[in-house]
Amino acid sequence: MIFMLLTILTIAADVVARILRHHFGDNWPIGTIARHLGVHHDTVKRVVGQADSSLATAKSPHPSKLAPFFAFMLETLVKYPALRAKRLYDMVCERGYKGGPDHFRHMVARLRPRKVAEAFLRLRMLPGEQAQVDWAHFGTLKVPGGERKLYAFVMVLSYSRRIFLRFGFDIGMAGFIRGHVEAFAFFGGVARVLLYDNLKSAVLERLGDIVRFNMEIVSLSGYYRYEARPVAVARGNEKGRVERAIQNVRHSFWAGREVTDLAQLNADADKWAAQLANVRRCPEDIKRTVEEVFAEEKPLLRALPDEPYPTLERKEVSVGKVPYARFDLNDYSVPHDCVRRELTVVASLDQVRIFDGQRLVADHPRSFGVRQQIENPAHIAALKEYKANAAVHSTQDWLLRTAPESRELLVRLAERQGSIGTAVAQLSKLLQSYGHAEFTAAVAEVAAGTASHPASVRHVLQRRRADQGKQPVNEQLLDGRKPLQQLAVPPQSLAGYDDLATPAVHKEYGNDK
Repeated sequence: MIFMLLTILTIAADVVARILRHHFGDNWPIGTIARHLGVHHDTVKRVVGQADSSLATAKSPHPSKLAPFFAFMLETLVKYPALRAKRLYDMVCERGYKGGPDHFRHMVARLRPRKVAEAFLRLRMLPGEQAQVDWAHFGTLKVPGGERKLYAFVMVLSYSRRIFLRFGFDIGMAGFIRGHVEAFAFFGGVARVLLYDNLKSAVLERLGDIVRFNMEIVSLSGYYRYEARPVAVARGNEKGRVERAIQNVRHSFWAGREVTDLAQLNADADKWAAQLANVRRCPEDIKRTVEEVFAEEKPLLRALPDEPYPTLERKEVSVGKVPYARFDLNDYSVPHDCVRRELTVVASLDQVRIFDGQRLVADHPRSFGVRQQIENPAHIAALKEYKANAAVHSTQDWLLRTAPESRELLVRLAERQGSIGTAVAQLSKLLQSYGHAEFTAAVAEVAAGTASHPASVRHVLQRRRADQGKQPVNEQLLDGRKPLQQLAVPPQSLAGYDDLATPAVHKEYGNDK
């Protein structure tokens, strides 16, 4: 068959295509082709003979119409192995082919180069030599306020196949580092090499064999004394252990499980990894369980340092006009004097602390919900008090600007520990009700004595109005601005009341007196 040329011949496929093009398309003799291409004439004969033999298998006894195009088809398919037969048919028709598409497709199928599947060696590891790491997605989990995507961090020891499993919502750098630290504690040691898929959490950039690791992974590997190693591109056999571990998690742990709480899910995962996952047979030695092989491997793991690597999350946040800092999809309250500031969030799995420089300004339990407001009651109370005081100060500023004479009364009241806010509100009301001239005169009279209470000012105002022969002022305000005495009331005719005194009206209502 024609496609056998690509696997049987020891020369390059492009040389085969050129031999066929020169022989069938240009009608060159074999010797000329051999000299032109620099190959032995027996090689040219073998290629031409294979092609003649394949073309002779066609159903038609006549020479194939494809013979002049055979070299072009083979050369094109070598260059574009995935080219569709319909497109190649159109290209050949443009070059003069008059045959039908069915026979053409049959010949294309025989000519198309076959990709030979690559075989992989089974990689065997020494105890304590290697562990493999990867993330896996496990759908979503309902949380307060909505849903969040659920992920699993998986690390497996390549020799014993012991599995560490941890679920969470964070697949960022903080969650990746925390997964390593907890896995090392779970195993009681560290493998000499950790193998990563080309995750962004581990590998920032790669150009051939040149790899640039994330600096957090570089720092972590230096702290625990292991080698961080990415898998080679398209090397499916190198990370098969962690992929099979993830499949084991899906089928043996996750299938049929109802999950409502992340903490309970991780507690169940710890129990499964420490017990049920350890009783399965070890693929490296089917006569022993994973637990038995791990007992052999554990003493060969690198020892853990005295203190674990720090796993606190650190993030710079910007607080807007409302006193809340946004972190991990939720809002945490801060003191009202922290608005319009850049703060730093330092978080663990249980606690969220917020700093303004070196000053701790807020401390909250962590929430894994969505769009939740986590508030400190002291922050809310302080904000309400600040807003109330701001209103008092605003009114006080207006009063002192309008009637500076009232300052002396407020100073006396403050010395006697009276309520400044109440006094300001009452004096402002008197100023609006009686007018500026009367108010300042009354305040000056009170200030000349020893009194300081707004009631004294009211008493003087009422007395002065009575001395002037005027009606008392109704101090009730409409909508907080316009006094009742300033309302315009149109006069009404009283002629109708005179009619009530006539005898006819009295008789109508049964009163003839």
